[in-house]
Amino acid sequence: MEKEDRATSDETFMKEALKEAYKAAAKGEVPVGAVVVSNGEVIARGHNLKERLNDPTAHAEMLALREAALRLGSWRLNGCTLYVTMEPCPMCAGAAIQGRVQRIVYGAPDPKAGAAGSCVDLLGETCFNHRVEVAGGVLREKCARLLQEFFRKLRAGEIAAAAPPSEPEEECRPLPNNNTSSQPTP
Repeated sequence: MEKEDRATSDETFMKEALKEAYKAAAKGEVPVGAVVVSNGEVIARGHNLKERLNDPTAHAEMLALREAALRLGSWRLNGCTLYVTMEPCPMCAGAAIQGRVQRIVYGAPDPKAGAAGSCVDLLGETCFNHRVEVAGGVLREKCARLLQEFFRKLRAGEIAAAAPPSEPEEECRPLPNNNTSSQPTP
């Protein structure tokens, strides 16, 4: 793929991730959004739901990776690209490595928890059995501005942090248990 073509498609898909980030912000969640792309098509989306679900793993990337695996019918996300508005944390970077994601494209760096070189360089480690290609800074200003504005409003008391709903929304409900193995009876 030509460099200009890749840059254009990276911006196009980052705009899709930004749409997800705005959904998180509207719910009082830290505005991070992600999409997983396979063969030029968005196959999964996610936005932060950590507060609403009381789940420390409900990061945008984790939710998008889970959805992609379900859609593809495989945990191996070979050939997929993860677009995320903020540099992935160690957990999300580790999930991308474990899921064999080909490429991660992120917007804003995260100097407090970024695992693509801002804080630690987990994605640059050579000891893992899989290497993920990384591109950072795509629509950096837009992604950073959304985060900065959210935290400015949160500190000023203009918005409230998300609280878990009394009844989970459809998109927030846990995945069904697909375990078909029978448990031995005592």
